[in-house]
Amino acid sequence: MMLTAQLVPPFMVNAYLVLAIIAFAGGIVGVQLNLRGREFLGDGLVHAIFPGVVIGFVMAGSDGTYLGAGIAAIIATLLLGAAARRGLGDDAATAVVLSASFSLGVIIVSTTRQYTGGLEHLLFGQLLTVDQHDLWIVTGLGAVAVLLVALTWRGQLYLSFDRSGARATGLSVQLLELALNFAIAFVIVAGARAIGNLLILAVLIIPPAVGRLLTRRIWLMTLITMLAALVPSMVGLWSAYTLSVHENVNVSPTGVVALALTAVYLVAAAYRSLADRLDGRRRRQRRAPVRVERQREQRAEVDA
Repeated sequence: MMLTAQLVPPFMVNAYLVLAIIAFAGGIVGVQLNLRGREFLGDGLVHAIFPGVVIGFVMAGSDGTYLGAGIAAIIATLLLGAAARRGLGDDAATAVVLSASFSLGVIIVSTTRQYTGGLEHLLFGQLLTVDQHDLWIVTGLGAVAVLLVALTWRGQLYLSFDRSGARATGLSVQLLELALNFAIAFVIVAGARAIGNLLILAVLIIPPAVGRLLTRRIWLMTLITMLAALVPSMVGLWSAYTLSVHENVNVSPTGVVALALTAVYLVAAAYRSLADRLDGRRRRQRRAPVRVERQREQRAEVDA
């Protein structure tokens, strides 16, 4: 027990657990986000929730970020859904809400006395200060997000690949989109305090992109996505702790985690590129004997 405490300090245990929960929930939700091609929606919701995070932080400190983010998430999700129903394109509606909301959040936080420190905490989180209270909140929010996607999984897949067909079969497209939007919002709110309002995007977007690079099977893509979110998160946090304690280098844990996620994506992209080249070369090699044989037959016909 003493050895475990020396290797993994108590405050690091909570950080590891929070990252694991966010990686699991964000991975499952992120798969549907990727299949739908709605990564910009995730970006828009992150920025739209920012004012709520700021107001909660200003009024009640770090403990108020969850409540403020939750209220802002509900409002932003409903506004984006209403804008889409009224004919304003999804990207256009997201861009409008994104720019207006984030600007409002920056204005509010700039009026506080601790402008620089407060903004840094809101954007990049306070991963090493999360406690049991945060852990329970993150667990609850992550569970709701996963439940929303799990209960509508088949419908979400149908909608991702055949939107017209989904409507023709009588599926409630608006309800499915609302469920996914709320799931995204809950994941963002879950990560608002721990990893920050911006870096949660790395968990929602990068791991599903890795999964899609490596496979086209949905079940395998989901598994790879969760692993691609979990493993780099753990390695990134451990690396940041090691640099801080043993090398006396003060680095942002969430920043290192984001870099670890990006590194995994670059490796997956390089592997996919190499695999495609090798596959293309094999196909050309298979076709070469056929072309040679055809050329011989053509020459024989000409000689005859």
